[in-house]
Amino acid sequence: MRITRDTLLKAARTAVQQRTMRDHHIVCVYLTGSLIDDLPLLGGTADIDLIFVHDHAPNESREIIRLTPDVHLDLAHHDQNIYNQPRELRLNPWVGSYMVKDPIVLHGTQHWFEYVQATVFSKFYQPEFVIGRSQPLIEKARQTWLDFQLDPADPDPTRIWMYLQAIENAANALAILNGPPLTERRFLLQYPERVEELGYPGMSSGLADLLGKTLPEFSDFKEWQNQWQESLHLVGKSENCPIALNPIRFGYYTRAVEALANDRMDAALWIVLRTWTQALLCLPDEKEAHTHWQEKLTQIGMQGDSFQERLNSLDLYLDQVEEIIEKWAQHNGLDLSSPIEAV
Repeated sequence: MRITRDTLLKAARTAVQQRTMRDHHIVCVYLTGSLIDDLPLLGGTADIDLIFVHDHAPNESREIIRLTPDVHLDLAHHDQNIYNQPRELRLNPWVGSYMVKDPIVLHGTQHWFEYVQATVFSKFYQPEFVIGRSQPLIEKARQTWLDFQLDPADPDPTRIWMYLQAIENAANALAILNGPPLTERRFLLQYPERVEELGYPGMSSGLADLLGKTLPEFSDFKEWQNQWQESLHLVGKSENCPIALNPIRFGYYTRAVEALANDRMDAALWIVLRTWTQALLCLPDEKEAHTHWQEKLTQIGMQGDSFQERLNSLDLYLDQVEEIIEKWAQHNGLDLSSPIEAV
């Protein structure tokens, strides 16, 4: 099947119509994600991000549903109570951004969405609310770095996952200054443009340097992919498989990495490191998989003494992010010592 934006939108509308006919407790469904940006395909695969708002607490928070080998639905289920205080969503970098970044409403009752969106959108881009969304992320990243200093230990999957989350939070603290937070597959594809627009293009290469002392050589990366994919297969069979690594999403990740590896090894490596590490968190007894992961991370300087070098680089990078945020706030007449209120 030829995948276009129109075919994906049609699939989304059909899925929503079928679900809402069966479930009358759905207040609203809106579409967000890469399909809004008309950039749905990466490596020939795509997901369709739909947010279902229910008039009660949903039984599950997320579903992955296969449509074709190349396309799946990614359904988030929200309790309507999340939206009861729409002014507070101005400070929510995720839900708030979903609501104001050109969402497509596919199902709605009594103009509920329009009312909530209008309230969130009002003042959403005012500097105090932008900073209110950015600051908690850099503070969280800094706290992770402090935790590492207070509790030195070998970089096992848990600690590498924390480290990767710190990188993500730091980067999104900057990205939020001029747009919504960045998502997983296009994280390092879109970050350079964001920081260049802010006037700090060097922050892009600085972030890539945090992924390792050296990037894998393209000629060696096939072995990386094979061992990574083995872990994805294993976790896909596990009862503890996280929803993000549902086997339906296997091609969504692997084909994206194949498409990126030749020209953007950093962007490909980001996907591999995140998903491989997350998989191993759920596979504590798979010794061979852990050994392969450790060997590969050693090659790029993310294990042993080299990991302390990464932490030192992270410290410097966080300093830079903090300084940029402070300068942005000062330029916009803000005092960062004053709390931001959702008014």
